Amino acid sequence: MRACGSGTCFHAGENEAMSRGLTEALESWDSVRSSELYGVEAWGNGFFHVTEDGYAAVRLQNSSGPVSVKFHDIVQGLYQRGFSLPILLRFGDLLAARIRAIHEAFAKAISDSGYGGVYRGVYPIKVNQQQQTVADVVKFGRELHHGLEAGSKAELIAALAYMHDPEAYIVCNGYKDAEFIDLALSSLKMGLQTILVLEMPGELDLLLDRAAKLNIRPRIGIRVKLASSVGGKWSESGGESSVFGLTPPQVIGVADRLRDLGMLDCLELLHYHLGSQVPNIREIREAIREAAQYYASLVKEGAKMGILDIGGGLAIDYDGSRCNCASSANYDVAEYAADVVEGVMEICTAAGVAHPTIVSESGRALVGYNSVLLVNVLSTRSVEVPEAPKPLPKPIPEPIRNLMDVAAGLRTRNLGEFYNDAIFYREEIQKAFKHGDITLRQHAEADRLFWHILTRIRAELPKLRFVPEDMRGLEDIMADIYYCNFSVFQSLPDSWAIDQLFPIMPIQRLNEKPARLAVLSDITCDCDGKIDHFVGLHDTRGALPVHAVGKDEDYVLAVFLVGAYQETLGDLHNLFGDTNVASIHVDDAGEISYEQELDGDSVGDVLSYVEYNPQGLLARFRELAEEAVRQKRISPTERREILDAYENGLRGYTYFET
Repeated sequence: MRACGSGTCFHAGENEAMSRGLTEALESWDSVRSSELYGVEAWGNGFFHVTEDGYAAVRLQNSSGPVSVKFHDIVQGLYQRGFSLPILLRFGDLLAARIRAIHEAFAKAISDSGYGGVYRGVYPIKVNQQQQTVADVVKFGRELHHGLEAGSKAELIAALAYMHDPEAYIVCNGYKDAEFIDLALSSLKMGLQTILVLEMPGELDLLLDRAAKLNIRPRIGIRVKLASSVGGKWSESGGESSVFGLTPPQVIGVADRLRDLGMLDCLELLHYHLGSQVPNIREIREAIREAAQYYASLVKEGAKMGILDIGGGLAIDYDGSRCNCASSANYDVAEYAADVVEGVMEICTAAGVAHPTIVSESGRALVGYNSVLLVNVLSTRSVEVPEAPKPLPKPIPEPIRNLMDVAAGLRTRNLGEFYNDAIFYREEIQKAFKHGDITLRQHAEADRLFWHILTRIRAELPKLRFVPEDMRGLEDIMADIYYCNFSVFQSLPDSWAIDQLFPIMPIQRLNEKPARLAVLSDITCDCDGKIDHFVGLHDTRGALPVHAVGKDEDYVLAVFLVGAYQETLGDLHNLFGDTNVASIHVDDAGEISYEQELDGDSVGDVLSYVEYNPQGLLARFRELAEEAVRQKRISPTERREILDAYENGLRGYTYFET
């Protein structure tokens, strides 16, 4: 069962049948079954699919139309160019498609309803500040006048360097000092549509002071704190508990102050923000109605207005369930646009107020699909013990004898009883070992026997019509560990921090049945560096269906929908840095084009981020090596080889290199 904001979503199939259902599904396998198992059609939004010959692929565009490109072919081309995994792939075509989809949805909603205003999008740079992403938003959004939102001085500086479209908005949010305000006002002088949004009442004085000194009438917006709130992981971003935004008395106070100064015509925009990834369309509708009342009221107060900025919140469906749970959404872009337009139109028409330009700050929905992380599996570990362990030499301690009796008497009937007995006697064995009553060797053999019993029990589960509740997690307990070449903390921080679901699947062998289940471990020395929640057939799974990895096989997993926040929120846990990056396109001949290839951080790079000087490190190590030569511990030749290895290490990739 998946917990949702208004109750519980029930999906076809019950938990107790999942083990049996997976086994039955694996009996006959093809690429269609893989697509269903991993939910590709549900969360892929038409961008990703599984080919008939069993490969994960992305649909890109050239002048002839859509082209299917296999991730396996992309990886082989990267290897030939000297790149290694992990690597982040960016697909500008998908970003362009998302910009078009959002604008087309609003254009249709406006046309269908007879709405009197227009739509303009702005991209919040904080969602992914990487230069390539911002440049692509500007490039692909130019004909639609898609603007940028800056929440800091650094983001504004980036925005001003790229956004030169005089019809697109630059919306300035966040805490602003005089330098920030001066930059924004100067860009307004130069012909850009830059609007400064008041996040708190105290900003108005500084804004008016700087505008007077620069002799310019500012374009001002107000962020309001709505009473409306939403569910999901970011609910505190909006509502009355939000740290930013003005209350009703403060809004009126700003309007009165501007009126007294003869500057009420400078107040043009009303802004609110519900939070990122709002899953429930009903909550979006409620907020729209409240915000539109604020807007209409300010118009009646005499403010110029003209723009209603509804902020972000447009969700993407990470798990394909189409429900109002945190990793999904019970609506699509078309429904979102229609409800926004209808809500604003209804309130403004009733109030006799002209329909405003609608601005949305969709970031996640814009760039989420844009990036895919590829990681290779380095090794695997299984707890399965298919064969019975060898008999222990006598005398055998009593707890181990009891566990042996469980193994000898194991039958399908009363399987739950045998399972609970095995758990109990294992705990007794562990206690005995702590007290020195059994040896390490006996403990080791007893542990093998325990996992042998669980291996046999798991094999019997499909025969049961009903799986006892305390055994429903056995598949997860028995899951393999696949050690993957990446850092959760660097590349997927939301998976670790807030249990964000990201679709994950192998990129090859998808016409073979994935007969193993695994949790994924990264290569940091941290037990939290793992992924143990995955998109499932009917529910979130605790283990990922995968294939048994052959010796020397290059088994690659893809993590999808990582374009929003993951690159910029990542940290240097264990000093693993940014991964390699490549932007992928197809030319008119359908061939893969690798553009803007970026090397990931070297060891020297990440050390410099934490205040080490790589050359200083080398000098200190050289002193150590020379002292070892003087003490006859190593030869001068060995010294040279060791120093070469140290220097190569400084230049090397922070991840596992083959």
